[in-house]
Amino acid sequence: MGRLLFFPLACAGVMLAQDSKIHVIAFGAHPDDCDIRAAGTAAKFAGLGHAVKFVSITNGDAGHQTEGGGALAKRRRLEAQESARRLGISYQVLDNHDGELLPSIDVRNQVIRQIRQWNADIVLAPRPNDYHPDHRYTGVLVQDAAYMVVVPNVCPDTPALRKNPVFLYFEDGFQRPQPFRPDLAISIDDVFSKKIDALDSHRSQFYEWLPWVDGRLEEVPKDPAARKQWLADQRSRPISPAIRASLEKWYGQEKAAQVKHAEAFEVCEYGRQPNEEDLRKLFPMLH
Repeated sequence: MGRLLFFPLACAGVMLAQDSKIHVIAFGAHPDDCDIRAAGTAAKFAGLGHAVKFVSITNGDAGHQTEGGGALAKRRRLEAQESARRLGISYQVLDNHDGELLPSIDVRNQVIRQIRQWNADIVLAPRPNDYHPDHRYTGVLVQDAAYMVVVPNVCPDTPALRKNPVFLYFEDGFQRPQPFRPDLAISIDDVFSKKIDALDSHRSQFYEWLPWVDGRLEEVPKDPAARKQWLADQRSRPISPAIRASLEKWYGQEKAAQVKHAEAFEVCEYGRQPNEEDLRKLFPMLH
């Protein structure tokens, strides 16, 4: 399992699955995390006929001010299924308790199996620095899986991948130990409404729990249409200079200047290391 024997092979060019689809899998700690960071990108992949799966590593059974346990887990699983329907993707919620996630061997093996079963070309996940321990440990778990997915004697019940995926981090605003680096930025203007549709599916979170945590529950409109517009307004944020510069790299200055909504990703130093040509093949919406 010596890493020096493997990583030179990790730089090989892009090799897609036999079905010619790009297989994307994204991991979040909770059943709305992937939607927040990558629903627009997922909608673009799905619209081009590619295969996308969101995985929540916990069942979200603690994320509410008045509900909890199995009933909340069931509600959040149904919300995730509705989000998947609206985006045209797959969504799986694993049965680990919210607020109790640890980077154990058992959960790592769950992640390894998910990546292998999806035959992933691209793996998305949070960075391992965040205010929430579940988010941090999700980042650690996916990092720890980045090499193990190609090791046959690890989780031998699920065949090891013969190619290492490209692993990328979701955007975040945390500054330590180092700020997020937008290696890739995707314009999602044409699918922003689909992203809001996906977030709107998670009603327990965006209209109840998160506003309550922020002390703004009274601001949430009662009318469904007004509530959805309120959510869109909450999720419309200025594009940072660093992400604007990344958009200019990938789209050119003229197109980049017109972008209002974007999702950005940082290439993880584990897994296959892509060059610019590789990334353009893996993210065909950049063409």
